[in-house]
Amino acid sequence: MAGTAQQARRMTPEFPLGRDAASVRRRIEAIERLLERSFTLPGTSQPVGLDAIVGLVPVAGDAVGALMGLYLVWEARNLGMSKWQMTRMLGNVGLDTVIGAIPFVGVVGDFLFRSNSRNLKIVRKHLDRHHPGSRVIEG
Repeated sequence: MAGTAQQARRMTPEFPLGRDAASVRRRIEAIERLLERSFTLPGTSQPVGLDAIVGLVPVAGDAVGALMGLYLVWEARNLGMSKWQMTRMLGNVGLDTVIGAIPFVGVVGDFLFRSNSRNLKIVRKHLDRHHPGSRVIEG
């Protein structure tokens, strides 16, 4: 019984609730993974996330995808990122939303333009520069 509980803990992503930079980094990375790379399409090596799946629903799906992307921007704002970085991140979410709103093209756009991955890259760069202790060394 104890083995099952340990396996369940390993399978669930860590979602820290702290306000420190390391917790924010892990939280943003977990959300980006959920939105952009949750699973792989069968027969391909193309990762797909919740953002692309929700984007299949006309209008409401794009709105939900934009709100999920804006959560990453809100987390970045709480880190004290510059206005330029925030503008770039909002532009990524806005462009993803506009592309996603176009019928048929929007579905392909969700696979090609991954705004959440781009925003994660901006946040990581900021954290590496201003909070180097939050880095995670993966081996």
